[in-house]
Amino acid sequence: MREVARRGGESAKEIDAGEWAYLAGLWHDLGKYSPAFQTYIRQVTGYDAEQAHIEGASRVDHSSAGAIHAVEQLGKAGQILAYLIAGHHAGLPDWWGDQNAGAALSTRLGQRQHLDVLPLIAIPSDILSPKLPALPKIPGNADGAHLWLRMLFSCLVDADFLDTEAFMSPEKVAERGHEIDIVDLLARFDAHMAGFANEPPTPVNRVRADVLCQCRRQAALPPGLFSLTVPTGGGKTLASMAFALEHARHHDKRRIIYAIPYTSIIEQTAGIYRDIFGAAVIEHHSSLDPDRETAKSRLATENWNAPVIVTTNVQLFESLFAAKTSRCRKLHNLVDSVIILDEAQTLPPELLQPCLDVLNLLARHYRVSIVFCTATQPALSDVTSFGRRLRGLENVREIIGQPQTLFDELNRVQVELPADFQAREDWDTIAAKVGAGDTALAIVNTRRDCRELWQRLHKMEGGAIHLSASMCGAHRAQRIIEIRNKLAAGEPVRVVSTQLIEAGVDVDFPVVYRALAGLDSIAQAAGRCNREGRRESGRVVVFVPPKPAPPGQLRRAEQTTVSLMTGTDLDPLAPTTFQRYFRQFYLDAPNWDQYDMEGLLVRDASRMEIQFRTAAQNFRYVDDADSQPILVWWDESRSLIGKLEKDGPERWLMRKLQRYAVNLPRRVAERLTATGEVREVWPGIFAQDVDTLYHPDRGLDPDNNNEPLVI
Repeated sequence: MREVARRGGESAKEIDAGEWAYLAGLWHDLGKYSPAFQTYIRQVTGYDAEQAHIEGASRVDHSSAGAIHAVEQLGKAGQILAYLIAGHHAGLPDWWGDQNAGAALSTRLGQRQHLDVLPLIAIPSDILSPKLPALPKIPGNADGAHLWLRMLFSCLVDADFLDTEAFMSPEKVAERGHEIDIVDLLARFDAHMAGFANEPPTPVNRVRADVLCQCRRQAALPPGLFSLTVPTGGGKTLASMAFALEHARHHDKRRIIYAIPYTSIIEQTAGIYRDIFGAAVIEHHSSLDPDRETAKSRLATENWNAPVIVTTNVQLFESLFAAKTSRCRKLHNLVDSVIILDEAQTLPPELLQPCLDVLNLLARHYRVSIVFCTATQPALSDVTSFGRRLRGLENVREIIGQPQTLFDELNRVQVELPADFQAREDWDTIAAKVGAGDTALAIVNTRRDCRELWQRLHKMEGGAIHLSASMCGAHRAQRIIEIRNKLAAGEPVRVVSTQLIEAGVDVDFPVVYRALAGLDSIAQAAGRCNREGRRESGRVVVFVPPKPAPPGQLRRAEQTTVSLMTGTDLDPLAPTTFQRYFRQFYLDAPNWDQYDMEGLLVRDASRMEIQFRTAAQNFRYVDDADSQPILVWWDESRSLIGKLEKDGPERWLMRKLQRYAVNLPRRVAERLTATGEVREVWPGIFAQDVDTLYHPDRGLDPDNNNEPLVI
């Protein structure tokens, strides 16, 4: 307990709450002094004893005693520590309960028998009755209490994880050492960028050099919120990192976190940064977090104690609203960081208000600088519409001096919109248009559409390459390399892809066909056309597919495009057009806080009555509750799956396996499990089990899987 207290207290000093995390560490395991828990410990030996570290594994409640003790020692303020202590295994609890009332903190604090059974005389006095600190001042008061408590919780549970790891796997402790600092990273970055000094002075390269120069120059600005508005192909992946590193050096920031909207391109971006920074980069996303934790699987979850993190928006935002220990443990490492939100226009409208609120809190109270990086900057300022008020981002500063000038200089495509947005075409007609040329990219809205169009083009002379999230990340990476090599060699190549190719995949086609979609998606598609400006102009042809986009955000985006662009002569790629598009897109959203995060986390926070668990369950950045990741057979994955099944999750192993996962609708996964084509190889983790399930061209595409999955 003393070591957990020491570790937690050290971490919490960064948020001026070291004494509180220290107390939580001292009291978090008071219940282990109970006779019932001691009996349990005597019944088990070795690593199995560490299963007691997971609430529910031993079925001995050893966390309530410390929570009750905290309230008895500190009164109302003790509820702060009670949340942390009561939740240090099972996750932050709700204050009020419903059908699970027994797990509610208000109920557990009344179960004094957990404290009464402790042999108090056997507990050292420096643990039971230490010197008590002054009452805390919560940053942001009631509005920020939930985030501050999660930060404290993060300090406690990460200390607990690391203490357990030091006991169970002392050889792994050395793996966590990261001696590389920001100054070293910046030197590596500068050395890498020096390799571009002899690039030909094309118009595109001149714009990229200007963007890079402005990012470096503006990095000295005071910390806070920034926007980086750069056209696709303008080099924002490297330029945003230049800003982040220079800004971190100027203001003593500890790490860079690069958040990407789609798991489908995380491998590419992580690869770019790994080529520059080597082992300083950690790639982390959520597709393989096991639902049923064991001692080993807990150790496989990252705490983001690395200089450069490449992650997803899902992992970042769901962690900021999480209750589970494995999701929360990284949060204290956000303090004093620079977060780059790539493709910032993808923030979901139904969660827009809580997302903006938590970003404001990070910047205001935790010394986090955030860069909203996109070619299609969304409208995220304060707005009032029909009696509703959106609390926008505070004091966002644009890094680029004249974004419109950049767009004018990089205007290298012509977008051809449909004459009639209501005139739908069948796949045969669309295939004939795409197949008329020997080199073209077609981007569609769903995996099913991708398969339909690919099957037709595949039969034509020259064929086509299929690219979608039906393919695992390793498979997609190989195909993207193949596509790039063909383009570089001037060989003919047709590609049919879902929108995954739009977010940062560096390809350069003379013509791109884009299924009708949101204006931002059309702009992203344009970024794959004449990307390097080697042609006088490229063509982006928008077509109307047989069916509209799937219901929800994609269909609303499509409808917003039709509404805005019908009967107008607006430039579909102009920044001013995007401002109008996003204003309409967000204002038309029925609710900016669909799951009432404010009611669950803020409304009663002044009384420390917060519904952490319910909020975490309701907050879904991507509605993937009905999906199941499947590990597929590709390259080395079969041996890795065997290693997982034999030895259980390891941190290095889970990172590798992320590249071989494909999401399927849960009911389809259950059907495949019932037929023996998929099996559960570890609790909560499923893998392919027959050769025929994974196609070498299309990926995981089970019969009758007609779900309109997006990417």
